[in-house]
Amino acid sequence: MAHPLFRVIDTGLRSGRKNIAFDQAMIDAHQCGEIPDTIRFIHFKPVALLGRHQALSQEIKKQACLMQGIEIGRRITGGGAIYLDEGQLGWALVMRRSTLNLGDLGNTAKMICEAAAAGLSTLGIEARFRPRNDIEVEGRKISGTGGFFDGDTLIYQGTVLVDLNKEKMFSALNVAKAKLERKSLDSAADRVTCLRALLADQTPDMQSLESALIDGFTRHLGITARWGKVRDVEERRASTLYDEEIGTDDFVEEIDDPARKTDVLCGTCISAGGTINAFVRLEGASNERIREVLLTGDFFVTPPRIIYDLEASLRRVSLGEIQAHILAFFETANAGMLSVAPADFAKAIDNALGPVDIHLAHFNAATRFSKPA
Repeated sequence: MAHPLFRVIDTGLRSGRKNIAFDQAMIDAHQCGEIPDTIRFIHFKPVALLGRHQALSQEIKKQACLMQGIEIGRRITGGGAIYLDEGQLGWALVMRRSTLNLGDLGNTAKMICEAAAAGLSTLGIEARFRPRNDIEVEGRKISGTGGFFDGDTLIYQGTVLVDLNKEKMFSALNVAKAKLERKSLDSAADRVTCLRALLADQTPDMQSLESALIDGFTRHLGITARWGKVRDVEERRASTLYDEEIGTDDFVEEIDDPARKTDVLCGTCISAGGTINAFVRLEGASNERIREVLLTGDFFVTPPRIIYDLEASLRRVSLGEIQAHILAFFETANAGMLSVAPADFAKAIDNALGPVDIHLAHFNAATRFSKPA
């Protein structure tokens, strides 16, 4: 039986926002049958990239980025904020969900990360998949990954740290103290490594690294990979998406520091699937039901719009019915989740609400909630 054929492309050095616009362009083009299953290699100008559901001011040091000429962008995938520049190589697989039949998002992450780790290991390191979505060497992260399904199209992508300026990385990102304590680390820098630190003067060039990853994908996913060209339809779609949405400040700033609103109740749930932050406003004569809720964090749920559907469905739900409502929502939502569970979202909201009477002493009903409709 012939192995599934994947086109391989390298889209060259681009800004972060333009790279994300190209991601979405590939998804749209693939769904329309305009491009085949594809492996893409990605190169970044300096950028701090938010996960799709993250609050900008809580994750990124905006003033530091401005002073250093670091662009701020927002991904179309979930997960945490990351810093990227010419010292990292991005990779992405865009394919029919049915091409490899990898199953749910958790198993898809495992299979693709194991393939990428196998390719990296041919360079003289021992790379391994670390659930839920990392590739690490000697306990330190060398590649973060994430993805989602949109209909029958899957995008799954990651970055490989080739050379790393840790000072610049952490000058751009806010690293939560609780996240470090949870991993028993003295500093965020201890959590990551790069090929330069591991291989010194034996560090491969980008072309050799791409070849190693292709080798891992072909051998462990059972595919055939052939170099091809970027198509005009991809560039046209990417340009439109950049101009109208992904390249705009409105898209990047869509979620921005809702905790600063004095009428917003805040709660967090930390689980195996990541951190979920809930920002809640109440309504009713005795504040007995939800007016609005915003869910942010570094979790992975597919497709991303599921979170917006959940937020909308929670409006006017009585406080005593929140958990049952969320469980019922996910039973019919056809959502893919990576380690995170429906009960975790309910817990984050519950933590925001209690004790409600203390929070409500500072409630200011005249203040507008910050998330756009």
